[in-house]
Amino acid sequence: MKKLLILMMAVALFACEESRKDAKLQLFLTDAPSPYEEVLIDIQDVKINVSSEDDEGGWRSLDDINTGVYNLLDFTNGLDTLLGEYIMPAGRISQIRLVLGEDNQVKIDGDYYDLDTPSAQQSGLKLNVQVVLNEGITYKMWLDFDAGRSIVEKGNGGYALKPVIRTFTEATSGAIKGVVKPVEAKPYIMAISAVEDTFGTYADTITGNFLVRGLEAGSYKVVINPANEDYEKITVEDIAVELGLVTELDTVKFE
Repeated sequence: MKKLLILMMAVALFACEESRKDAKLQLFLTDAPSPYEEVLIDIQDVKINVSSEDDEGGWRSLDDINTGVYNLLDFTNGLDTLLGEYIMPAGRISQIRLVLGEDNQVKIDGDYYDLDTPSAQQSGLKLNVQVVLNEGITYKMWLDFDAGRSIVEKGNGGYALKPVIRTFTEATSGAIKGVVKPVEAKPYIMAISAVEDTFGTYADTITGNFLVRGLEAGSYKVVINPANEDYEKITVEDIAVELGLVTELDTVKFE
């Protein structure tokens, strides 16, 4: 009888393992170029919420998180780095929580300034994602920092970090890339959809390259707005974006 019970338990365990439907999530960090020399972010944990409600029991840390201080400007114009991955039952992810440490700094004119980040240090910065993972599929998701908009100068001369981050997956997004000449124009590029959603990035200050990622399919207006007052704004209409593809513009030249 004892052997029969053990056999039944083994069969039940095998059946449970066979019926489990897993998916893999890989999470990457990327950034839009910014006018700063360095933006250093101290990442201590990344958690995902696998429940439909915002309760502590639904949060799980990604496996083997690559913690530490990252210079966001190392990951611009299509570059990224893997933060960690998580094998989980297929289903919906409702939120991601990015937990930061205390070693956050910005470098301006050769000097480093501490970034005040109280809310992110306490419980983590919550990002709503609402992504469904299907069984047997590996998904890549990016945390796309906008470093240029995330640094806020305080009245006392210091700086605060108020992260502007959006998320996108490889399977549900497209992109627009191009080159701006001359690089001295230092433009900010905005991709504006038909429903007035706006996504932006700075052109690389050395090459003039830019890449706007995480775009839904549709038609976009691209506005190239130079920081240098010697140049005038350029608008390119009717740019088509398709899922899983990168739409490349002709070189944009300021007169």
